[in-house]
Amino acid sequence: MKKVLSIVIAMSLLLLAGQAMAEEVMTPESIDGVKTVDSDWVKANKDTVKVFDARKKGEYVEGHIPGSISAPYKEKSAKSVDFDPSMDKMEMSDYPADKSAPIVVYCNGVKCWKSYKTIVQLKKAGYSNLNWLRDGFPGWTEKGYPVE
Repeated sequence: MKKVLSIVIAMSLLLLAGQAMAEEVMTPESIDGVKTVDSDWVKANKDTVKVFDARKKGEYVEGHIPGSISAPYKEKSAKSVDFDPSMDKMEMSDYPADKSAPIVVYCNGVKCWKSYKTIVQLKKAGYSNLNWLRDGFPGWTEKGYPVE
C-alpha cells in the first residue's frame, strides 16, 4: 500500500510540474510606442522594412521569413515585462546604424519573449520605427506564406 501511495504522489507531482511548464506566460499585446503588426502587414511591407528573427540560430536555419536577418536574442532573464536585460545578450550591431530605419522583429509567437525583449532593448537604444510581429513565425506559417 505504501508503494502505491508513493507512486500516486510522485505521478501527481510530475503532472503538476508538467502543467506549470505548459502554462507559459504570454507576452503583452502591445508595447508603448511600438506598432504591433500581423503577418499580412509584414508580407505587404517586407520590401520597405528590415525583418529580424530573434530566435536561436538553429531555428532560423530550419525555416524563417524570406529575407529576414538572424539576430538571436540570448535570453536568461524572466519572461516578464520587468525582465532584467543585464542577464540577456543581444548584438546591437545586428541592427541598422540608422535608428529611424523601419524594423520588424519576430520570434516564435505570443509565448516567445525574445522579440518582445529585443524591441524593448531597441526602443531604449533610441530606435524609433519599431514594428513587432507578435504572432511571429507561427503566425506567418499559419497563413501559408513562404519560408526559406
